[in-house]
Amino acid sequence: MSATAPYAGPFPIRRPVAAAALLAALVSLVFGLLLAGAGPASAHAALTGSDPQDGAVVDTAPKEVTLSFSEAIAVGDDSIRVLDPSGKRADTEAEPRDLSEGGTVRYGVALHSGLPDGTYTVAWQAISADSHPISGAFTFSIGAPSETTVALPSQAVGGGAVGVVYDIARYAAYGGFVLLVGGSAFVLVCWQRGASALPMQRLVVRGWLTLTAATLAMLLLRHPYTGSGKFADAFDLAGLQSVLDTKSGAALVSRLLLLGAAALFIAVLFGTYARREDEREKKDLTFGLAVGGGVVAAGIAATWSMSEHASTGIQPSIAMPVDVLHLLAVAAWLGGLSSLLVALYRTPDIGSAAVRRFSAVAFGSVVVLAATGIYQSWRQVGSWSALTGTRYGQLLILKVALIAVLLMVAWFSRRWTGRLTDTAVASSGTEEADPVTGEADPVTEVIGPEDTPADVGPERAAQLARQRAILTATKKKRIRDADPERSGLRRSVLAEAVVAVVLLAVTTMLTATEPGRTQEEAAGDATAATAPAAGGPVNLSMPFDTGGRNGKGTVRIDIGPGRTGSNDLHVWIDGSDGKPMDVPELKLALTLESKDIGPLPVVPDRLAEGHWTASGVQIPMAGDWKVDVTVRTSDIDQVTIDKNAKIG
Repeated sequence: MSATAPYAGPFPIRRPVAAAALLAALVSLVFGLLLAGAGPASAHAALTGSDPQDGAVVDTAPKEVTLSFSEAIAVGDDSIRVLDPSGKRADTEAEPRDLSEGGTVRYGVALHSGLPDGTYTVAWQAISADSHPISGAFTFSIGAPSETTVALPSQAVGGGAVGVVYDIARYAAYGGFVLLVGGSAFVLVCWQRGASALPMQRLVVRGWLTLTAATLAMLLLRHPYTGSGKFADAFDLAGLQSVLDTKSGAALVSRLLLLGAAALFIAVLFGTYARREDEREKKDLTFGLAVGGGVVAAGIAATWSMSEHASTGIQPSIAMPVDVLHLLAVAAWLGGLSSLLVALYRTPDIGSAAVRRFSAVAFGSVVVLAATGIYQSWRQVGSWSALTGTRYGQLLILKVALIAVLLMVAWFSRRWTGRLTDTAVASSGTEEADPVTGEADPVTEVIGPEDTPADVGPERAAQLARQRAILTATKKKRIRDADPERSGLRRSVLAEAVVAVVLLAVTTMLTATEPGRTQEEAAGDATAATAPAAGGPVNLSMPFDTGGRNGKGTVRIDIGPGRTGSNDLHVWIDGSDGKPMDVPELKLALTLESKDIGPLPVVPDRLAEGHWTASGVQIPMAGDWKVDVTVRTSDIDQVTIDKNAKIG
C-alpha cells in the first residue's frame, strides 16, 4: 500500500495539499459564478389573477381585493396591503382571509368603505409551498387614474445580502450532507478499516459541521430572508417563532435534531467500531450502524423533500420518497467519490478490494439516480417547450450533460480499478530495498526496521520511533508512486471530483429555480385570467451606434407573454451586415416612470451567437415601461438606447 503521493497528471500539482487546494478553489469559483449570475430565487408560485385586475378602472369602490395564485402559499400579517394614492392603508385586515375553494388558491382583504377616487396600489408578499419567498405589486383605479406617492421597495423579497448569505448556506448544507452521508457509507460498505484513518474521520466530521452550521444559519436567517431583508432581524424572537410555525422552520428544526443523532453515529463509527477487532462483533456492529445510519440519513434527506419542490405540485406522495432516494444516491456517489479521493491521496492502506466495492456502489447509485431523475424531470418540466424555453429546463439540460461527462470519466476509473493490485512492502533482515532504485535504504541501516537498542534512553527511543514511522510512510509512498495503475486511478478520480463539484453546484441551483411546468402553467393561467386587451407579447427593434469600429447594429427584443408577473425576455443583436453579432457586454433596465418604479436591472445570459435570454423577468404592474439597453462593443465603445413599450 502507499501513503501520500504526488499527482502525476498534466498539471503541476506536486502534493495532495495542492490537489485539495485546487478543489477548494474550484468550489469557490463555481459557487461564486453561480451566485454572481443569480438574482433572487424565482417565484415558485405565481400570481395568476386578481379582482380588480391589474390596471383596471372601476366605477365604484370594491368591498375587497382578492388575489389568485398558481399553487398553495403561506401568508401572514400584512401579506397583502392596499395603499391609497397618499400611501395610507386602505384595507381593514392585517391578515388576509383564505378564500380558496376547489383547486383555486385565493386570498383577500376587505377595504374601508367610502374610498375616494384615485389610483390604489396592491403590494403582496408570501411564501411559496416549496419554501421560496415571492412578492409583487399592481395598481387599479377607482373612478379615474390619479397621481400616487406610493414608493415600492426596489429590492425583491429574498434578495440583497441576506439572500446571498442564505443561498450560500443552502449550498453548503447540500455539500455537508454529501460528505457526511457519503463518507460514512464509504467506510461502512467499502473500507471498514478506514474508520481508524484520521483523514476519513476529518472528512465525515467536517461534513457534519458544515451541515449543522449551514442549518443553524438558515434557521436564523429565515425570517429576514422571507421578510425585511435585514440581518438584525435574525435574532428577533417573534420572527423566529413565526418561522418555527412554518413547514420550512419545522424541517430545519427536524434536521438539527437528526444531526444530534448523526453525531452519536459518528462517535460510535470512529470510536467503538474503529477499535473493535473481533470479526463477529464487528459484523454485528456494522449491521447496526448501517441500519441506524440509514434511518438518520433518510430522515435528513426528508427534511429537504418535505419543504421544497417535491412537497408541492403533482403527485407529492410519490415525489417525496423518490426525492429522498435521489438525495441518498447523490450522497453515496459523490460523497463516496470524495472519500475515495481523500483515501487515495492521504492514506497508505486502502486496497483494491475497497476501490472495487465503491465501483459497485457507484454503479448502483447511478441506476437509482437515472430512475428517480427521469421521474423528477417529467414532474418538474412536463413538456419539451418547458425543457428548452425555461431557465429550469436549461439548467436540467446542463445537469444531464455534466452527468454524461462524469460517467465517461468514471468509465476510465473503472478501467484503472480493474487493473489495480495490492503491492506489499517486502522486508528482509535490517535492510529494505528501495522499490524504485532497488538499492538498500541507508536510513534503515542506521535506525533498524523494528527493534530499538535496549541501552538507549526514552527520548532517543521516541525519536527513533518517529523516524521509523516517517521511514515507513516514505517507503509506502515510493511503492505507490511506482504503481502506474494506482497513479492513473488517482488522476481519473480527481477528474471525477472536479466534474462532481460543478454538478453539485448546478443541482443546488435547480432548487432555487422555478420548475418549468409551474412556470408554463402560471403563464397560461395568467393569460386566461387577463383580457386580451390587457397586453400581449412585446417586440422592439432599436438601432445603435457605439461610435467605434464595427459599432453599428440593431437590437431586437421580445418580451413574452408581455403581462404582469413573470416574463421571458429574448434579445438578438444583428450587425450592420444583418448577421448575428456578439458583444462583450449587454445590459437592460426597465423603468415605469409614471409610478416611479425602477430602473429594474436585467442581465441576460448568452444563449448563442448574437442571442441572449433571461427568464423570470418580473413586471410588477402594467404601464408604459421604458426599456433601456446598454451595448458595449469594445473596452471604450458603449452606448445606451431606450424605447417605450406598453406591457400588461
